[in-house]
Amino acid sequence: MNIRQLSISVIAMLATNMSAWAQDVFREMSYSPKQTVFYLNSPKRPTLSLWSDGDGGQPLRTVKMRADGKNRWKATVKGDLKGQFYSFNIGRGDTPGVFAKAVGVNGQRGAIIDLRQTNPEGWADDHRLTTHSPADLVIYEMHHRDFSIASHADHPGKFLALSEPWAVDYLKSLGVNAVHILPSFDFASVDEAKLDKPQYNWGYDPLNYNVPEGSYSTDPYTPATRIREFKKMVQALHKAGIRVILDVVYNHTFDLDNSNFQRTYPDYYYRFTKDGKPSNGSGCGNETASEKSLMREFMLESVKYWATEYHIDGFRFDLMGVHDIPTMNAIRQELTALDPNIFIYGEGWSAGSCALPNDQLAMKANMKQMPGIAAFCDDLRDAVRGPFSDDHKPAFLAGLPGSEESIKAGIAGMIAHPQVDYTKVNYSKEPWATEPTQMIAYVSCHDDMCLVDRLKASIPNITSSELQALDKLAQTIVFTSQGVPFMLSGEELLRDKKGVHNSFNSPDSINALDWGNLQRYPGVTDYYRRLIALRRHHPAFRLGSAAAVREHLEFLPSQPALVAFHLKGLDGIDSWSNIYVIFNGNRETRTITLPEGTYRVVCQNGQIDETGLTILPGGDVKVSGQSAMIMVK
Repeated sequence: MNIRQLSISVIAMLATNMSAWAQDVFREMSYSPKQTVFYLNSPKRPTLSLWSDGDGGQPLRTVKMRADGKNRWKATVKGDLKGQFYSFNIGRGDTPGVFAKAVGVNGQRGAIIDLRQTNPEGWADDHRLTTHSPADLVIYEMHHRDFSIASHADHPGKFLALSEPWAVDYLKSLGVNAVHILPSFDFASVDEAKLDKPQYNWGYDPLNYNVPEGSYSTDPYTPATRIREFKKMVQALHKAGIRVILDVVYNHTFDLDNSNFQRTYPDYYYRFTKDGKPSNGSGCGNETASEKSLMREFMLESVKYWATEYHIDGFRFDLMGVHDIPTMNAIRQELTALDPNIFIYGEGWSAGSCALPNDQLAMKANMKQMPGIAAFCDDLRDAVRGPFSDDHKPAFLAGLPGSEESIKAGIAGMIAHPQVDYTKVNYSKEPWATEPTQMIAYVSCHDDMCLVDRLKASIPNITSSELQALDKLAQTIVFTSQGVPFMLSGEELLRDKKGVHNSFNSPDSINALDWGNLQRYPGVTDYYRRLIALRRHHPAFRLGSAAAVREHLEFLPSQPALVAFHLKGLDGIDSWSNIYVIFNGNRETRTITLPEGTYRVVCQNGQIDETGLTILPGGDVKVSGQSAMIMVK
């Protein structure tokens, strides 16, 4: 057994032992019609209060909890308490505890319910979907409100909108097989008691991690409703063959002093600097301490709970670079034991300096230490459209030279490839992925400008035809790369956000998808459908392993703002044995020399047709400006 195998074995053993302990530590309420048992892990003796409502009023009764082990407290209350609410208090304010599974309006009190009664009809037959390889996924990132608030949905802005036939049929017709939904746990910034008042937030401000957000339900006052409606959403998507990926934000809380962590076990769950101040690697005023046993186990139990109770297919970790490497590996190990199909990826960076050194954190540069976990590739993103640091600075899409090697690295999946010179790659001076499935290929997401706005900001006086051409070119790079493709909802509609860079709390007028664009730009949406189908129909674009990529992917000589590659020797892998792909970011036509032969052109000038658009001989081939060209020999 080598060192790496031994390390994985030790992680597995620790995870198993810790998990058995954690199942008790993080069980805060156990209901039965005869009695309800409450638990809390805290350094001080808590008082338990029972309430008739989720907010306001006076407690029905209070109970002093008794010791049940070191820093562990327990109270048993006889009788059927279903429908009541509870809170704990150790002298720092009421809290539902850290692991409440149901809450009242605005999440201030835990709710006593029978979770079995939240299951929609047929839930026992619903299961997570299998995945041959993460490279087969087509991830569509969406915000519940963005997607449906301006539609003809029966439940606009709600979980249930994604269970309605119009939404499911649209996603299926686009070719999406995984939706990444922005934070859907109970977050703090939207007042659930005032849903008639315009409110908007992405939800990266955690309150209760293990309960669906009430503002996305039809009734935030009735605890079972949000749970049942979330499950109906998952069920409907699964029936359509669409996986559900949950955006999880364990790296910080809405605030520190009033968080459930702090009100339960003061100062334990957070990192602090040497001078005693909260560390701020999240950029949100605090950062959690995943390396501490209680926080690590909280994260483990939380993802397993979502995977089992809600049948979640994957997790996207916000600011994954704030978490420590052993914790992320333990999460991978536990979820693999539960279901190896569960996909894990995240942002391989932090938003500020953390209280742990970078070599201990789940940063992009450390991905080789985290097998089975993927990270977003900002190397490819910024090479295509320009740097995150300057909205007005363009790159390949504007015809600027210098990004060719970074795009090649992204096409290969950020693995070691003999034809990629990492000394010329923009951010990563060495390959950071062991397998191409560790790289998320993308050009835009909820954070930062959407693609249309970025093109308008970085290419002055861009015309509508150029905008459409470059939008198509950008996504063709993404969907023909060997990583896992990811797109922001609405990019296929030429979505814009009026130039707003950070629209986390902007109104619907900025964030909502404009479904009228289906009629305005039908050619763009059709191109996306055909592009996604091209990837689905041809395994050559999703080989799935580093060895296969190095064997079958060959780069042709680059030119300024032009990258080309050849997928070769594909007999037994793909119905097309030789595929040539050229990306031309220049405004002008460029010429590339191909081997002699006859070529069927399947993508050219913003059109895709797998049966063929035209036939060309080999030799010097002209590639139109601002477009992709794909040919089959």
